[in-house]
Amino acid sequence: MDQYVQLAKNTIDHYIREGRIYQPSAEELTEEMNTARAGAFVSIHEHGELRGCIGTIEPVRKNLAEEIISNAISASTRDPRFEPVSEEELDQLEINVDVLTAPQPISSEAELDVKRYGVIVEKGYRRGLLLPDLEGVDSVEYQVYIAKRKAGIGENEQGVRLYRFEVIRHV
Repeated sequence: MDQYVQLAKNTIDHYIREGRIYQPSAEELTEEMNTARAGAFVSIHEHGELRGCIGTIEPVRKNLAEEIISNAISASTRDPRFEPVSEEELDQLEINVDVLTAPQPISSEAELDVKRYGVIVEKGYRRGLLLPDLEGVDSVEYQVYIAKRKAGIGENEQGVRLYRFEVIRHV
């Protein structure tokens, strides 16, 4: 199993079973996890269906390992769309970790590609994000529509800023 996914899985298992934050050993972490800072999303699926997904657009922790640990706990217990993961579900979960590049401002949807880039839409304090290469999201228009909906931005609102980013997906 990929080390990033293993860290997220160990974190979720430990937190659900013991109610404590997982403290990985030095051997479990790559150099990047210890030194790099980046936004990261942890996505949880159960039987092919989304079960939780929480992340950070830009880094808020001291390193990538802490970012993954925090977001794994949040994805499994604090995603408002779902009940917290139960101990009985732990063996059924599929976990992905997406590490984000820094968002780049773009001038139009023409600079997006749903397979390569995720999108961030922003208007005032409202901000929505959609990861790249998601099942069922086959057009840039649909990708932006979903991100706007998540942000509470109307389809035809003017003055929406767009950003794109890439991810390194760990499965």
